[in-house]
Amino acid sequence: MKHTKVKDLLNSAKPVDDVLVKGWVRTFRNNQFIALNDGSTINNIQCVVDFENTPAETLKRITTGAAVAVKGNLAESQGAGQKYEIQAKSVEILGDSDPEKFPMQPKKHSLEFLRENAHLRVRTNVFGAIMRVRSVLSFAIHQYFQEKGFVYVNTPIITGSDAEGAGEMFQVTSLPVGNPPLNEEGKVDYKQDFFGKETNLTVSGQLEGETFAMALGQIYTFGPTFRAENSNTSRHLAEFWMVEPEVAFNNLDDNMDLAEDFIQYVIKYAMDRCQDDLKFLDQRLADEEKQKPTAERSEMGLLEKLQFVLENNFKRVSYTEAIDILKNCKPNKNKKFNYIIEEWGADLQSEHERYLVEKHFKSPVILFDYPANIKAFYMRLNDDKKTVRAMDILFPGIGEIVGGSEREERLDVLLEKIAELGIDEKELWWYLDTRRFGTATHAGFGLGFERLVLFVTGMGNIRDVIPFPRTPQNAEF
Repeated sequence: MKHTKVKDLLNSAKPVDDVLVKGWVRTFRNNQFIALNDGSTINNIQCVVDFENTPAETLKRITTGAAVAVKGNLAESQGAGQKYEIQAKSVEILGDSDPEKFPMQPKKHSLEFLRENAHLRVRTNVFGAIMRVRSVLSFAIHQYFQEKGFVYVNTPIITGSDAEGAGEMFQVTSLPVGNPPLNEEGKVDYKQDFFGKETNLTVSGQLEGETFAMALGQIYTFGPTFRAENSNTSRHLAEFWMVEPEVAFNNLDDNMDLAEDFIQYVIKYAMDRCQDDLKFLDQRLADEEKQKPTAERSEMGLLEKLQFVLENNFKRVSYTEAIDILKNCKPNKNKKFNYIIEEWGADLQSEHERYLVEKHFKSPVILFDYPANIKAFYMRLNDDKKTVRAMDILFPGIGEIVGGSEREERLDVLLEKIAELGIDEKELWWYLDTRRFGTATHAGFGLGFERLVLFVTGMGNIRDVIPFPRTPQNAEF
């Protein structure tokens, strides 16, 4: 007999005789009521055990975390809170769970404790909900681009180039770490390494993505990226997933249109398909907010925040205009910001971005035309020679969620910028070829997938929206 998912049983149009359900015990009350969950939904199904006709040995083994198979009839529930329950005819223990040792007992656990048990935390309501939402968002991203005729491209994970110019990369080598071969200058001889040169884990698939956009028209990447930043914050991971579309013949305005449409599509997709999970996460966030001092509480609940992004056009503001607003705002004048804005050219911090979104404009914001000296070499220089055609999308509660730009398509300008930054032209010969042979205006952006999941689930720490977080001093599991 094939087992039926809990979700399908709870959504059944009518009672059903003889069903089989398999899952993990969340709770077992009064030797009679099993709350069973199989991961298909946040909701448990209640299985009512005939304890008088069930062996005592079996009842003793129905513990939190145990895997069980229950056969019985799906009947209308006698109790409040659920439409159906299973009147059990038999219970089979598939896998025991020692209640003295199983860490996920039915009580409130701190998020820190759950991170230490990342292999089991997905059995809790919170993490089950987060991971189902993450899965749906991931599918929505592919669906959006596929519907629009984008080509999905897998860019290299091991690379010899540093797209960001950040220098904070994880090195990949097969040379002995303690005693690598040296060249005549006494430096590590990478010619003897596996790839014959110095290589790293990628920080972005953008540069390679650009080369494909200049042949296929519109492409997107969706893969893992790595940063060796020693940032122990609630917003940073050493390994995370990035979505990077790149479109030939698009300018910055087209890029902003695409990013706004894309974000609204995937959020709406998740809201339509994850209603139970998001309702649960909305309540969870409301309970968390009650613990905070009034001044620190969010003005909006989770579902309100998501609706806010869907219903408001993103406000487009130049960096220069944003600096004027921030310079003259109360928190800046009263020195309430941790980073005081004094002059044009400042690199905006999360507190500034959130002020613009949450207090000033009260809508998502797209900032554009940033100072050239705080942005990457590949961004198109404006005629003022001071700013570049860059854009960042800012969200409530989170700050920057997307960064993108129109790319510098003029070979002479790109060569000048590379020389200024001391980047070796020979290392990027292949990238520069796209400007030598049939160059054209093109644009793209990057969205950190975990930042999106963080926003949609209302979680406060990025380590809680990826199955197994990789952070400084932590590569457990």
